[in-house]
Amino acid sequence: MYATERHDQIELLLASQGRVSVVELADRFEVTTETIRRDLDQLETRGALRRVHGGAVTRERASTREPSLAERLEHHGGAKTAIGHRALDALGADFSGSLFLDAGTTTGAVAAALTPRLAGARIEVVTHSLTLGYSLAGVPGASLSLIGGRIRGLTAAAVGADTVRAIGALRPDVAFVGTNGVSAGFGLSTPDPDEAAVKRAIVESARRVIVVADAEKLGAELLVGFAPLSDIDVLVTDAPPDAELAAALSEADVEVWLA
Repeated sequence: MYATERHDQIELLLASQGRVSVVELADRFEVTTETIRRDLDQLETRGALRRVHGGAVTRERASTREPSLAERLEHHGGAKTAIGHRALDALGADFSGSLFLDAGTTTGAVAAALTPRLAGARIEVVTHSLTLGYSLAGVPGASLSLIGGRIRGLTAAAVGADTVRAIGALRPDVAFVGTNGVSAGFGLSTPDPDEAAVKRAIVESARRVIVVADAEKLGAELLVGFAPLSDIDVLVTDAPPDAELAAALSEADVEVWLA
């Protein structure tokens, strides 16, 4: 196989998987790892990918890139809906108590699945998301608390020291937390330091932490880490993690539920 053909195949794999490994590519194309590294260097020079330790990711997976709320609402909608319904299995049929809903479109899918159960139920929902607060406020009989703070326009969520302090004074029974990345070495991560501080506070405050993330987030590492894998109880996603991440999740005693 010529180098140009190999480059084309690598780009196709990146488009479908979001990331590639030097070792796996070397095995796939039956060439040395040094040859694959040269291939990736050339592709990065062309702007086709971004090199990371052990391989490469698409340019869109830069550590500081964060899509807007509108963009995320249009992305992986079916997977997020399935994840939202599967995540509610954490509550059981007769749950009563307190829930914290993190901001985000996947946690929004959890909120949508939860809505039919709220009327007349003994469930207290807490969130710092204006979007989720607005959608849940109209549910008859729902008990809802909204955490305030400085509103970050990109996510329509409250952030800042006051928000973190208010969350730290709570002890919800279950928290549903979104993330931009889940990796074996870096844990959970997000591009923005203020969002990371709020997510860290949610994880630290909850008795049980359910992370909801579509498969695109698996293996990704964003700029700011907010929790190690050992801090979460369940990961709900729509595709099996790769071998490295699966092993790390198992080592951290994290249950993986597929939607």
